[in-house]
Amino acid sequence: MRKQDQSKLAALLAAALLAAAEALAQDQSLTSSDDCEESRRRIILSISDRKLALIEDGRVVKMYPTAVGAAATPSPTGVFKIVSRVPNPTWYSPDHKIVPPGKANPLGTRWMGLSRKGYGIHGTNNQNSIGHNVSHGCIRMRKADVEELFQLVKVGDVVEMVAAPTEQMAWIFGPAPEADASAE
Repeated sequence: MRKQDQSKLAALLAAALLAAAEALAQDQSLTSSDDCEESRRRIILSISDRKLALIEDGRVVKMYPTAVGAAATPSPTGVFKIVSRVPNPTWYSPDHKIVPPGKANPLGTRWMGLSRKGYGIHGTNNQNSIGHNVSHGCIRMRKADVEELFQLVKVGDVVEMVAAPTEQMAWIFGPAPEADASAE
């Protein structure tokens, strides 16, 4: 093999190893003694309302607008936990494209990974997407909102994602709209 080809191969291998190491680091759960205590804080996301509520000690601390999964790539429903918190994350696209932290990064400036692998709450490089069903399933937030939420939550906090709020959640998101009687 020629020396030039060997150099290219070495550079490519180094880049691949670096990307793998960063992905592994982002996938690791960050734990501390504070994170192991039962949290009195949780996040509830109404996918249909595209709103995220931060609940602490049984009261709504803050409500944020979000973007959620598109019809073809819906946001998952269920109860998850925050397993990682990454400032200035690197994005690894499904087609193996790597986007470092910066203005072009679709994750924005913060990533809060969920216990459902591949899903998280993050910023965006497209602020106009907030309020719409356009993501690949993750929860997008405005830059200032995701940076604020990032400071308020910890690894281990519960994240409940519901398709639509139940009657018991009316105190958070307001009463559900009444069904149209003419539709029957």
